Amino acid sequence: MAADNAKNGDALPHVDTHREKRIISTSNCGNLTVHIQGSLQHGNAKPVFLTVHDMGSNHAEFCKFLDHPSMLDVKERSVFVHVDLPGQEDYAPDLPEDFLFPDMRTIGHGLMEVIDALSIPYVIGLGEGAGANILARFGMDYPQRSLGLILIHCTSTVAGVMEYFRDKLINWKLSNVGMNPTAEQYLVFHKFGRQLERSENKEKVINEYQHKLRSTINPKNLRRYVETFLNRTDLSEVLESQLKTDVMLVAGSLASHLHTVRTMANHLNKTKSTLVLIDGVGDVLNEAPEKFAHNLVLYVQGLGKLSSLPVTGSWNARSRTTSQSSDAQDAEAGRHRSRAMSMEEYDIPNVRRLSLAKKD
Repeated sequence: MAADNAKNGDALPHVDTHREKRIISTSNCGNLTVHIQGSLQHGNAKPVFLTVHDMGSNHAEFCKFLDHPSMLDVKERSVFVHVDLPGQEDYAPDLPEDFLFPDMRTIGHGLMEVIDALSIPYVIGLGEGAGANILARFGMDYPQRSLGLILIHCTSTVAGVMEYFRDKLINWKLSNVGMNPTAEQYLVFHKFGRQLERSENKEKVINEYQHKLRSTINPKNLRRYVETFLNRTDLSEVLESQLKTDVMLVAGSLASHLHTVRTMANHLNKTKSTLVLIDGVGDVLNEAPEKFAHNLVLYVQGLGKLSSLPVTGSWNARSRTTSQSSDAQDAEAGRHRSRAMSMEEYDIPNVRRLSLAKKD
């Protein structure tokens, strides 16, 4: 959209110089809509991020994050490939009744077909919620094509009893009456987390999200995605042995499924994983874009990319990080880190890779 306005002569800040939409046919996921920001001609020189969205959203969520001023330099030095899952695009028509919505692992295979079609040698996965779970499976099946994974609010477990019945209720309502207050309230809770009544400055972003759910997301198609996520298989016991890719887990301290993120962290290979906890937020992308951007840059620099990009942080709130990591990654990221954090609230290994906080 920004590119179209630029062609019409409208002056817009931070307009992308290259944005492209493609429809890519896959074996078991149907046609996937892919939005590319940046030029793939520079795919070998620049980091390529592959994004997968959560339930109730699509690529626009990541585009909004990339438009934040703290991501301007990263956007200019990178390529972003955003994948919309089947039927999740804005104003999408109903999926055919005989279309079999793929399971989480099959979608991961579809992602492989996308990067093959685009001749991309390897990617850094960036996913949120259900999309993060899909990317974890992609990383397990295709470690040679995954340089690293940035997983926001990712779970490795199956749906718990309460989640199962709650999701079944939401799923039924989406199927029978379209978007409705009950389904909408659950999706808001899923995205923005706990203690909404105590949150400040959330009303605007929540209203925007509700408007998108009511006006642009097809509820029948969304039901298919919810059902797939509800029927996910457990990854916990195989993560340490089968997920060889470097992983950064990210969660807000008020996230709706924080306990499942911590469970996943405890099952990852501690030499190749990092957990970043951002205080006081439930929705990392909308409530803490600058903090997350800072974390992202540090992590990507640890992978050997964006090494010339300066890292800054001007926030007052504290984010906390725990992990174990390889010496090479520590050396790459060490020149940017300070060591100021407290971990008394968390039962995760107290071995620090990066500190992403400023001393009070």
